[in-house]
Amino acid sequence: MTEKHNPKLKSELGLFTTVAIVVGAVIGSGIFKKPAIMASQVGSTKLLLAIWVVAGLITLFGALTNSEVAGLISETGGQYIFFQKMYGEFVAFLYGWAIFIVIQTGSIASITYVFAEYTQYFVHLPRLPVEIENSFIIHIPYIGNILPLENLGVKALTIIIVMLLTLINYYGVRFGGTISSFFSSSKVLIILFFVLVALIFTNGSVSNFSSVLPVSEMGNSNIFLGIVAAMSGAFWAYDGWNNVTYLAGEIKEPQVNIPKGLFLGTVIVIIVYLLINIAYIYVLPINEMAKSTLVAADAATRVLGSIGGGFVAAAVMISTFGTSNGTIMASARVYYAMSNRGMFFKSIGKSHIKYLTPANALWLQAVWTAILVLSGTFDILTDMLIFVSWIFYLLGAAGIFILRKKMPNAHRPYRVFGYPYIPIIFIIFAFFFVVFTIYSDLIGYIEGRYRIINSLFGLMLLSTGIPFYFIFKKYFKTKLE
Repeated sequence: MTEKHNPKLKSELGLFTTVAIVVGAVIGSGIFKKPAIMASQVGSTKLLLAIWVVAGLITLFGALTNSEVAGLISETGGQYIFFQKMYGEFVAFLYGWAIFIVIQTGSIASITYVFAEYTQYFVHLPRLPVEIENSFIIHIPYIGNILPLENLGVKALTIIIVMLLTLINYYGVRFGGTISSFFSSSKVLIILFFVLVALIFTNGSVSNFSSVLPVSEMGNSNIFLGIVAAMSGAFWAYDGWNNVTYLAGEIKEPQVNIPKGLFLGTVIVIIVYLLINIAYIYVLPINEMAKSTLVAADAATRVLGSIGGGFVAAAVMISTFGTSNGTIMASARVYYAMSNRGMFFKSIGKSHIKYLTPANALWLQAVWTAILVLSGTFDILTDMLIFVSWIFYLLGAAGIFILRKKMPNAHRPYRVFGYPYIPIIFIIFAFFFVVFTIYSDLIGYIEGRYRIINSLFGLMLLSTGIPFYFIFKKYFKTKLE
């Protein structure tokens, strides 16, 4: 296919937008709810803050390591292309498959669903009678019964928003980038406003920073497992930092702006997360935090009174809307890159002749996300594949050593600070996190808290891509060559 019929994507995103995409992809709904359950898991405010700092630093180490590779290989598709250069087509395809089948589409579904849920604070969304909701049940082995008609109003709005954001990104990467910049800036300013008011204009207590939860009130009597579980929650809130690499082909001076964007964006997120947790703790004692179903709402009610609930609802909606937009914009570039290398459906690699966007990839992503929304399985499946994401994070960091050996003389605009120690620290931490996640899942399964071993089932989901790898390699890549 000639470039005239399938033109290249256009480089239109600058450094500010790159930073905004990093911040927007990371700060979603997690920071508004995760601190509560994390407090119940570790039982100490000092330990809670330490976990946010450690998780942030480890994330920063991953971003710094990833930055060197992003500066070296600045092609649309990002991490998928990195894996292809590091480990070959098979590992790269499994990564891209996981991104499409659940990791990113499930994230889009989950994040946008939270947006739709919070609109109910302002607007009532219709719901079918319970007997109708329960009339159509789909049983999925190991997962349970799925009710596609449940919360149909929320699901319908979720799908509408996904389609709207897909349409926005269909009309141009600059349009989508502008939306990301606006909502990323807005969510950071809203959080900083809340922190400022909480710390200066409320009667919080400094003594809350040394409070400890009684063992009987903790969610896990084993403090080690509690720390692992809380760390997992923090990493979930920090996830999405590498999404910007998918857009490498559409960023101006990507060899320079992607490393800068990853560093600056990750540092901003760490600071914002630490500040808002300090505000939560200052306003709420740890026993109240641990029992809270939505810690941000409880803290905001203390800070802003009766309007606190509306403030948090609006903040969550702004945050999730921006995150969903950024995830939609970035993720479609992975399937686009896969297709252009003969490892996905041929039509998905076509770009729009006028708007220069991966139009077909965007709409395929939207349709599959809508199916996940209707099924109601997105949260379950995403939880199972968070563990898989960390396997790929580990492989991505280890790949820096492979590329230094494979491409020793290649121009590297950025070399990771503290090499080889920073990448090694990240790799070791990722390895132990993966191992302890499996261990924690096994303990939970033995104790009867889990019906299945989530991490192992996540690997089973990943393995569904293996037959597709051989199908695409035989019937699509061969024709491309």
